[in-house]
Amino acid sequence: MKRSLIAMLTAITMIGGPALADQTDITRTLTDIAAGADRHDWTRVRDAFADHVNIDYTSLWGGDPATQPADELVAGWAAFLPGFDSTHHMVTNHAITSVSETAATAQADFTATHRLDDGLWVLGGRYDYVLEKTGDRWVVTAMTMTALWETGDRGLVALAGERGAGAN
Repeated sequence: MKRSLIAMLTAITMIGGPALADQTDITRTLTDIAAGADRHDWTRVRDAFADHVNIDYTSLWGGDPATQPADELVAGWAAFLPGFDSTHHMVTNHAITSVSETAATAQADFTATHRLDDGLWVLGGRYDYVLEKTGDRWVVTAMTMTALWETGDRGLVALAGERGAGAN
């Protein structure tokens, strides 16, 4: 009995090991975007993206999805997020919806809290991600945000942008 249990656990580890490692690495990549942005660790954020990324925030701002250099995307975030007194982007309920050796898709729920003086803007929804494996790491090639609810003052984004621009 003991020998067959050990054999079964060994087989599960050998089969599931790489898949579990990929899931952990994908989740870490998604977390790096949100946690890096809150900590203003722009290298951490940039390293989570491929060189070009398709970004879709149309559910919040309208317009069209855009493909842009990741450096440009991160520079844009770095220009306005520090204008808030604090931000907290909580990304949870990660679900890897497909994974192969070189490509993956994932979803996660989020709540994003932005504080400026006594004002708050809080947004909740879902992210859908497309990732590719580059060397030994996963990077995001596409990110679609679906806003499901918000409360507070969306106008704080413009004020934070002004404050952020004044600091540069």
